[in-house]
Amino acid sequence: MKKQEPRGIRNNNPGNIKYTGTAWLGLANPPHDGTFCVFTDARFGLRALAKVLRNYNRYYGIRTIYRIIKRFAPASENQTDAYIKSVAASTGYDPHKQLNIEDDKVLVNLMMAIIKHENGKQPYSPEEIKAAIQC
Repeated sequence: MKKQEPRGIRNNNPGNIKYTGTAWLGLANPPHDGTFCVFTDARFGLRALAKVLRNYNRYYGIRTIYRIIKRFAPASENQTDAYIKSVAASTGYDPHKQLNIEDDKVLVNLMMAIIKHENGKQPYSPEEIKAAIQC
């Protein structure tokens, strides 16, 4: 029997973005699984994750791994400190250093680390993620 994929991968939502009523491009019908968004294709879930991270930068000035993960994965729902360490280790970025989230390379690296932490694996190529960012 084939092992079932993690929820985020099954939902084409590798960032495990919660459904809040946002009309994301590519939402499935129904648009959620009771908690998390479900997308018709992984590129739409990747795109949504990129939008969330860039909006943290653009609208709230959140530019460090520490602050990004504190907001994205709050301690009320996650082991946030372990998440921060995981993302910092995967990216090689200091968790308190300002990142240029507008740089696609930085964003792709950050997304790959978040996806790996959220799902226990990261099955998307950097090229797939970059294409999703730009769609």
